[in-house]
Amino acid sequence: MADIKFEVVEHIGVISESSKGWKKELNLISWNGNEPKYDLRDWSPNKEKMGKGITLSKTEVDMLKQLLNDI
Repeated sequence: MADIKFEVVEHIGVISESSKGWKKELNLISWNGNEPKYDLRDWSPNKEKMGKGITLSKTEVDMLKQLLNDI
């Protein structure tokens, strides 16, 4: 499997932290040199490992904000 390169362009915040130190974070990340996207996933304490997550475009984040405001 090819290496996945990423750059955290902006750390937005931590949503939660597990007892083992993993943090669920919202970040703006450029994956493999592409346009940065909003990214929500778990990260190990040293950021060497990551869990499965989701990436969203700005348009998708705006729609999610609207949906969350309606609940």
